[in-house]
Amino acid sequence: MTDTDPVLRALAHPLRLRMLSLLWPGPMSAAELARELDVSHALASQHLRRLDAAGLVELAEERTRRGGRERRYRTVRGTPLSDRRDGSPMLAETMAHALRERAGRRQEASEGVTVDAELWVDPRIWEDARRRLTELAVELHDAAQRPHAPGTIPLGVSVMAFPLQDPERPDPPSAG
Repeated sequence: MTDTDPVLRALAHPLRLRMLSLLWPGPMSAAELARELDVSHALASQHLRRLDAAGLVELAEERTRRGGRERRYRTVRGTPLSDRRDGSPMLAETMAHALRERAGRRQEASEGVTVDAELWVDPRIWEDARRRLTELAVELHDAAQRPHAPGTIPLGVSVMAFPLQDPERPDPPSAG
């Protein structure tokens, strides 16, 4: 496991994925993350250090608070998940864990979208769908606000769409 990409290793824990989501709309300290995630300050700090070492979060500000220094971090902008090309089962398992946890917190009788499919489509259709899924993810991330901001609702969003290997055709057709 020592050969595993450090970014992938940092992403391979459900709590760290949640932290990245919480840090997206604005900076938070380890203490704020601990309260939001209902974990100890020490555990939140440990996971935050791991994300920082992998370059997934950055120090946004330092301020004096109660006689000490509070460091607040934010998610580094970019798409480390959608750009992965290694088909990592480790990341898929982490996302599955996050999905199970979020599904357990689904608001009763709420509307949502659930899709699970294995489809065969023209490569041009796939490229267009992939582009639109990416745009939708960016739109939701750009609209994200701090946890519990007035007038907001919490959402669970997990999307993983990718071409599958076809054992009968080793070279996939291009989207040309």
